Amino acid sequence: MLRTTGLTKRYGTRAALKSLSLTLASGQFVALLGPNGAGKSTLFQVLTGLFAADEGEVEVAGHSLYRSATAALRHIGVVFQQVSLDLDLSIRRNLLFQADLHGLPRRLAAQRIEAGCAQLGIDADLDRRVRELSGGNRRKVELVRALLHRPSVLLMDEATVGLDPRSRQDLMRALHANVKERGVCVLWATHRVEEAEGADRVLVLHHGELLADGTPAQVTQALGQPTLEEGFIARTS
Repeated sequence: MLRTTGLTKRYGTRAALKSLSLTLASGQFVALLGPNGAGKSTLFQVLTGLFAADEGEVEVAGHSLYRSATAALRHIGVVFQQVSLDLDLSIRRNLLFQADLHGLPRRLAAQRIEAGCAQLGIDADLDRRVRELSGGNRRKVELVRALLHRPSVLLMDEATVGLDPRSRQDLMRALHANVKERGVCVLWATHRVEEAEGADRVLVLHHGELLADGTPAQVTQALGQPTLEEGFIARTS
């Protein structure tokens, strides 16, 4: 579903990504684990076309991001680290606007909005302004928005920053359900080791390079410490 080949991105003389090559399959929850400054957000900005890579290639569902950007981006849903909702619009109006951007018929959009919000327990607040919502519920709205057009690949960039434990659990539960039910490929960027421990696959990124790739157990072994957390700290300190 998602492939990068030799992906390199520089800011002046500093390389944020260094010839990064990845292949991600459908139906996988993949944790991209790295400390602050590892290159996670830069990778997401390249994958979504916000930044252009200096070298390398990105393919989404078989479409080149550089030669067929519209076709590639049609398969991607994304929740960025910073909230990007219109705070003065209601949940419903935010989501209908996104549905219109994707050309969804209004009846289908309304059905998906109702179902997505009900799944995350925010359907009673559909006509409340986003400004009135907690941080956890704003994140839930962003997740519903990212899934409205039924993407094949879902990118989540530090999506639980600032959330309370209950909101974090609700978000993770919904994501794992989408992986299981719809075969979505989720790439979840985080610096929280406990979020990576429940993933199908873990990628450890540091200074723009891949240090380890495999199941949590395989990555723990590759990092050479008794636990994933200890290995992560030892190799990225």
